[in-house]
Amino acid sequence: MIDIEDHDNHQQSNGHTHEHSHNHSHGHNHHHGPNNKKGLTIALIITAGIMLLEFFGGLFTNSLALLADSGHMLSDVAALALSLMAIWFAAKPPSPNKTYGFYRFEILAALMNGISLFLISGFIIWEAYDRFLDPPKVASGGMMIIACVGLIANILSAWSLMRQGDVKHNINVRSAYLHIIGDALSSVGAIVAGLLMLIFAWYIADPIISVLVALLILKSAWSVMKVTVHILMEGTPITVNSVDLKLTLLGIEGVMDVHDLHIWTITSGLDSLSCHMLIEDTHDSQAILQTAIRIIEDTYKIKHTTIQIEKSNLQHAENKV
Repeated sequence: MIDIEDHDNHQQSNGHTHEHSHNHSHGHNHHHGPNNKKGLTIALIITAGIMLLEFFGGLFTNSLALLADSGHMLSDVAALALSLMAIWFAAKPPSPNKTYGFYRFEILAALMNGISLFLISGFIIWEAYDRFLDPPKVASGGMMIIACVGLIANILSAWSLMRQGDVKHNINVRSAYLHIIGDALSSVGAIVAGLLMLIFAWYIADPIISVLVALLILKSAWSVMKVTVHILMEGTPITVNSVDLKLTLLGIEGVMDVHDLHIWTITSGLDSLSCHMLIEDTHDSQAILQTAIRIIEDTYKIKHTTIQIEKSNLQHAENKV
């Protein structure tokens, strides 16, 4: 299917249009504006500072829970920096060989963040194995103090992202947010392990808590990776029911068939749709086209729409997908 912008000339010949929001700066600011950037920057500064504190604190107290938390924070620093880079790339305008621009870099950044969460969790579990066999003594008091400082920093970082960024709808910012939440869980785990060791001298609590935290991190990583892979596979957005949408289009007067319907996500908050609509020869193609565009935008919130209107005398090869 040919994607064209010259509406007046081509719509009259085959009823095909590419209806889409041309104000890229407006859509960009809505999803990747200074709020997301500011929230990520604040979180990055806080996380980097606490990472160094927990790393040296873990070495001083001989705590795997603290070292695991500092290792996870290292991945957070990389994740936050990657998310900031993704926002910068997404702001670049489209080019002749990147017609959708660089929006997808945010999805790739989220996927890489999810993979890093998996790797960090695996490393924590691996390190905990030896400590299960021979739990070392841990300076639980110092460990708890440092973990408390880390928890406060995690809460501040998470708060800055929730206040400044879109952690609900932007998968890139959400993946960075989940890194920080994983850190907060690690800090809570370190505090609980410290209490158990301080009161009962139960040093095996350190690896046990570390593994539990690693499993919680894995759960968050899986949710991010599942969404990003779905987007990269051009899956239908979870907010759109494609069967319902097709039935809605078929309900427009004069529409006989809707085929080659594709709905996919370019980046968080930016969905696209393309389809062919076979209409009765006696009906006004432009009126039907305008109705379809309005319904898709108003009901399903999809503004980037390409529809090819067909009548009985139009023949084209069958599409493979």
